[in-house]
Amino acid sequence: MTQSQTIMSGANAAFIEGLYEAYLADPQSVDAEWRTYFDELRGGAKETAHSAVQQAFYELGTQRRGNAVVPAPQGVSGAAQAAGAMITAYRVYGHISARTNPLQLRGLPVVPELTPEYYGLSQADLNETVGDGAFQGPLKDVIAQLQETYCGSIGFEYNYLPAPERAWFQERIEKNRGKGAYSTEERRRLMGKITAAEGLELYLKNRYPGVKRFGLEGGESFIPLMDRIIQRAGAMGVKETVIGMAHRGRLNTLVNIFGKPSGALFDEFDGKKKLSDDPDIAGDVKYHMGYSSDVRTPGGPMHMALAYNPSHLEIVSPVVHGSVRARQDRRGDTGRKLVLPITIHGDAAVSGQGVVMETLNFSRLRGFTTGGAIRIVINNQIGFTISDPRDTRSSRYCTDVAKIANAPVLHVNGDDPEAVAFCGDLALEYRQEFGKDVFIDLICFRRNGHNEGDEPRMTQPVMYREIDKHPGTRALYAQKLEHEGVLGAGEGDALVDRYRDRLDARETVVEEMENLAQSALKVDWDAYDDVHWTEEVDTSVPAEKLRELGLKLVQVPEGFKVHRTIDRTVIKPRTAMSQGEQPLDWGMGEMLAYASLLDEGFGVRLVGQDSGRGTFVHRHAILHDQDAQNPLEEEYMSLAHLRDGQGRVEVIDSTLSEEAVMAFEYGFSTSEPKSLVLWEAQFGDFANGAQVVVDQFLSAGESKWQRLSGLTLLLPHGYEGAGPEHSSARLERYLQLCAQKNMQVVVPSSASQIFHLLRRQMLRPYRKPLIVMTPKSLLRNKLAMSPLEAFTSGRFHEVIGDPEVQGARRVVISSGKFHWDLVDARNADQEGYAGTALVRLEQLYPFPAEALKAELSRHPNAQVVWAQEEPENQGAWLMIWEDLEKCLAPGQTLSWATRPRSASTASGYASVHLKEQATVIAAALGEKISRDVIVEQAEITAEAKQQG
Repeated sequence: MTQSQTIMSGANAAFIEGLYEAYLADPQSVDAEWRTYFDELRGGAKETAHSAVQQAFYELGTQRRGNAVVPAPQGVSGAAQAAGAMITAYRVYGHISARTNPLQLRGLPVVPELTPEYYGLSQADLNETVGDGAFQGPLKDVIAQLQETYCGSIGFEYNYLPAPERAWFQERIEKNRGKGAYSTEERRRLMGKITAAEGLELYLKNRYPGVKRFGLEGGESFIPLMDRIIQRAGAMGVKETVIGMAHRGRLNTLVNIFGKPSGALFDEFDGKKKLSDDPDIAGDVKYHMGYSSDVRTPGGPMHMALAYNPSHLEIVSPVVHGSVRARQDRRGDTGRKLVLPITIHGDAAVSGQGVVMETLNFSRLRGFTTGGAIRIVINNQIGFTISDPRDTRSSRYCTDVAKIANAPVLHVNGDDPEAVAFCGDLALEYRQEFGKDVFIDLICFRRNGHNEGDEPRMTQPVMYREIDKHPGTRALYAQKLEHEGVLGAGEGDALVDRYRDRLDARETVVEEMENLAQSALKVDWDAYDDVHWTEEVDTSVPAEKLRELGLKLVQVPEGFKVHRTIDRTVIKPRTAMSQGEQPLDWGMGEMLAYASLLDEGFGVRLVGQDSGRGTFVHRHAILHDQDAQNPLEEEYMSLAHLRDGQGRVEVIDSTLSEEAVMAFEYGFSTSEPKSLVLWEAQFGDFANGAQVVVDQFLSAGESKWQRLSGLTLLLPHGYEGAGPEHSSARLERYLQLCAQKNMQVVVPSSASQIFHLLRRQMLRPYRKPLIVMTPKSLLRNKLAMSPLEAFTSGRFHEVIGDPEVQGARRVVISSGKFHWDLVDARNADQEGYAGTALVRLEQLYPFPAEALKAELSRHPNAQVVWAQEEPENQGAWLMIWEDLEKCLAPGQTLSWATRPRSASTASGYASVHLKEQATVIAAALGEKISRDVIVEQAEITAEAKQQG
């Protein structure tokens, strides 16, 4: 007998099978010897791994006729062992052969492990009585029960879950043969919602033929699914639901789920209604718009919010999660049971868009979790014009991305409304029980083309021959209910007529509307309307309060061992700064801004890669105990220990994602106006990976959707010879997007400026995105340090003049770190540049024209120079030169000093960088000294900075 035959004996089969299930879920969870054995057994074929094990079990451990190797345990028949194997096989593979597709053009795959032939069973074996849990009777009947349970209208994918979750699913699936049990009243409600879903589409089709609406025809079961989830969620205690969805079915959802008055929708189609006559409000197409309302549920009123989103559809998912997280925090919902995220995806998008993976990846991270989302895929089986799976994805299902979050998937036939409802029930209960994501793959079809103007038969003739013959889900379900006596004869058609009559009357068709006016449950943004950006606010903090907060920032718990470098470069210097013994550096100014806001009751949420310590090791908001024994207990954040009742603070080192994380923070900011929400790029240009968030949400969200956001982006920016990707935050891109006072773009140059700027962002009732070009080398530049009195008085200055120079011959205007480079060069030849004034333009948008005019008026007839580190075609110059010209006083002229136009942002060679920098400085200051002197000075300065 071989080793395989020994270990696979019948007595050990159940144990080995359990080991193998654990191995499938996580190979590292089993001993190396077993891992090697299973690896060999699989033979490298993942798809047939379970097949290999089952075959080994029943070739080596059962009484198969003609080739038995090891006797079965005494008293256990071959049929009984086969039954156990088939039950496992159906749980694992049943979804592959489930009848989930309402279209038959591809047929059902045959899975050998689900057939009696695979186990060599005879007719006598099939007649033998067996029993295993919910499955009892002759083996052939047990097989029929398994077929009914696991190969019906739902394909259940859950066997890769941990054992408690698998057991949870098995119990609920198997007790009623893979179906839900619904009362007559519940079935009639399902029928009513399907009628409404189809009825609205037909009404719009007939009234507005050819108008783009991205109709739900073919996927009507989505509406009863949403209704079921919302009503049951309310009964389970959910108080808010935030929904993000695609184009398809959005108008249907607004009317039939959110209760938007049908007449209001028709007015939009008729062109009678627009948001405003305000030229600053652009509006958006109907199928991008959001909505909110309150509905009655068995558990009380529920507030529902449908997120606004652009055509870049999947980007709405992290926005929804951010909004949900903010709402949960505001409610103190630490269990994350009271606010439910629901995201709706297209089948092509869910497998094709990377932001889906990014969002799933942080779905259970402590800084981002929302307690799981219900994710519904409206699976039309076609992406625009592609329906061949060979061209849409590399996996069996579009939902296979769910496995990175260890989320179960329920594939369901859209033509079976009761199966769809059962999936909704399971998904909601699972989410509430385990706090994890769950997918419902609603397999349906798209009766029309991508939009109502497309002709899909040009590219999908076979698919659409079948679709053209399909009677529709409503008709099929009405026929079933009339046949079973749930509906009277002809009552299905009567429901259609009644719904159409309500649309003719322009009514709200949702019976459970709690409040048709402004929701009393939504966040109140009224205080932030009609506020001008020039409104003054006192951002100073008394010296005694700053001292108190500063000393709190350097306190650590007793026995907490700080890293010696941090103790030397952070704790001791910040202690001295707090006591007014030395100027404050950038990191201390920033930390005091957060601390003072928290002390005043505002929230602070800072997220980014390395944000806890700061990429450039300047912040140290989170300290780590060097003697900690448990990595879960090594962190300490002094910002969270300022006083009882302070604001909520989170400082999060994010996963390596820009797009999804920035979108998450945008969503958070739209739902929490009383928190300073910041996203920090590791290097400024990394925000390029989230450009869709900047373009379609931050810059345009207010104009398109009237959605306010105070999200702050911290983007490290500055030319220090670190190469193209680590120099520029692409300042020009943000300025190009600026119009109609939509956001703020600033380049602060000192510790006190960042302090006042961050405080202004919260204290002023003005919620606009704030884009901050933050420094790198400037973080430790002594010239950028500020005395304590700069914090106890003053404010953020959009323009900072040069008080040491009056009536200058030459005025050089610059921003940020480059100002101090110019100061260094001027200091090298104070006599030569005695008539040169260096002016800082700290805010680039909204452009502070009056402040700059006032400063320039102090230097009549001066030559005015705009100076920047960036190439001429980048940076601020091309976007602000007209604004600069308008600020000139009579007799003044304007010129510029920049690097030459360039395809790359910066040179990758430090020596080239130094020469380029010297050339720009010389051009800005007027070449009073030779370029070689400036290069030499730049090299000395760079070496000194490098040495600390």
